[in-house]
Amino acid sequence: MTLATPALQTSRLRLRPFADADAGPLFALHSNSHVMRYWDSPPWSERARSRRFIARCQGLADEGTGVRVAVDRASDGAFVGWCALVDWVPEYRSAALGYCLDEAMWGHGYATEAAHALLHWAFGTLDLNRVEAKADTRNAASARVLEKLGFVREGTLREECVVNGDVSDTWVFGLIRREWRPPVTPTSAP
Repeated sequence: MTLATPALQTSRLRLRPFADADAGPLFALHSNSHVMRYWDSPPWSERARSRRFIARCQGLADEGTGVRVAVDRASDGAFVGWCALVDWVPEYRSAALGYCLDEAMWGHGYATEAAHALLHWAFGTLDLNRVEAKADTRNAASARVLEKLGFVREGTLREECVVNGDVSDTWVFGLIRREWRPPVTPTSAP
C-alpha cells in the first residue's frame, strides 16, 4: 500500500516531499559531526548518500511503511531539516517519529512545530493510536522537544548503540492518541 507523502504548512514552516534539489542541503546536514553526534551512524562522507536518502524517502511512501518530509522555513524557503514518521504498522495503528535539523535552525522551536504538524496528520489522517520516539540519553534538547509534544519517557535501552566506538544508551518515548494535544493553530495544506 502506497502512503501519500503529506504537504503540510504551519505558521512558520512548510513540510513537503523531498526533491532532487535537496541533495546539497541534506548532505550539509548529515555530514555535520556536531549535528550527528547523537545519531546511530557516523556523519556522511560521500555526497551520493544524499541521493540514496531521497530515493529511500520515496521508497518509504511506496512501501507504505512511513513518510519523511523536508522542512523549509516559510518566510524564505531556507532548508530547516526533515521530520519523519516511519515503521508504520496499520494493524497496530503505530509508528515512530524522527527529526533532524540544521544546526543553524536549533533553538527556534522548529523541531517542535514540524513534529506537531506531522503528529496532527498522523493522529488525524492515519488514525494512529501510538507514536514512539527515541533519543540518545545525552541529547537533552531532543528529550525536551519530545516532552513538549506530550511524549512520556517510558524506559531506557542500555548500550543500544555503538558508533565510532562510542557506546550510548537510548531513551524510549511514547505518545498515546488519548494524550495527544493538537496544536492551537491547525496545520493546513499549502
